[in-house]
Amino acid sequence: MQYRQTIFIIKKLFYSSLVMLGVVVAVFFLFQGFGDPSRLVMGQRADASTEQNIRKELYLDQPKWKQFLMYLNDVSPLSFHSRTDIAQKNLRGVFIGGDPAIAIKMPYLRRSYQTKKDVWTLLMEALPGTLILALAAMLFATVAGVVLGVVAAVRRDSWLDTSAIFTSILGISAPSFFMGIIIAWVFGFVWSEYTGLHMTGSWFDMDEMTGERYLTPKNLILPAITLGIRPLAIITQLTRSSMLDVLNQDYIRTAYAKGLPARKVVWKHALRNALNPVITAITGWFAELLAGAFFVEYIFGWKGIGKITVDALEKLDFPVVMGSVLVSSAFFILINLLADVLYRIIDPRVD
Repeated sequence: MQYRQTIFIIKKLFYSSLVMLGVVVAVFFLFQGFGDPSRLVMGQRADASTEQNIRKELYLDQPKWKQFLMYLNDVSPLSFHSRTDIAQKNLRGVFIGGDPAIAIKMPYLRRSYQTKKDVWTLLMEALPGTLILALAAMLFATVAGVVLGVVAAVRRDSWLDTSAIFTSILGISAPSFFMGIIIAWVFGFVWSEYTGLHMTGSWFDMDEMTGERYLTPKNLILPAITLGIRPLAIITQLTRSSMLDVLNQDYIRTAYAKGLPARKVVWKHALRNALNPVITAITGWFAELLAGAFFVEYIFGWKGIGKITVDALEKLDFPVVMGSVLVSSAFFILINLLADVLYRIIDPRVD
């Protein structure tokens, strides 16, 4: 059994690596495979020396196949680098051997055209904001979705059930960017004096006098609700459907016949056995939320990877966009890989 689990994990790691390689290929050819990025960034009045520096950093003076291999070497955690490369790019990791050295390093995602900062550093500074937003949205969707689903199942064919189904259909149908605009306008502007919320704001603000950061958790409310609406709708429907199946089981009828309180039967016995498909949905939706956070962050001015990426697109800051896509894809693949491994551990029949 242990041998089969090891083989399963190795296979999943191999497939995940192939998917990540495909993402790297797509990112490279989309942003560097066609045209001249240095000319796109600097326009027709490009300074010759600056353009030459950009071309040298992106290896644009090399054939396309060689440019791709060099880019792959930069973003790969296991790679080969000369000592000059290590110093110039400020690579961080373990380097074995002479020149070139075998490197086990943090991916080098180039430098931002606008800020001249290392792209990896920029994205890691923004990543906590995206993770906080995704976790808050998933927590809201899970708690509210399970409660609404249970109430809808217990009160089947009542106005509560009909309202929950109608609301969940609206939640699935409405795009996040549309809901974000409506929620920001209504609760962050029109009713701002009652809600105390604002249209834009991140998880921290800067003190104008001292320059120190301080947390502003209330800014999380509107973007988390916006991002959590779609998974909330899915979880509500899944919980309702699963609860209806469980409530018709013999052991539930036996529990009622023994005189157990209805609340205990529903929330302790029935819900526990109805949560399997819900847990599966939660795992999948968390990965989706990391990708879906891009436009929500931009609408609410939330400082995360999505906001940085959209700003970089506007400024044609391609290294930031390329790095953002790679980091987001890596998280998406990693979460799905962990989900597959957990399913295998819980149910060894999964192949």
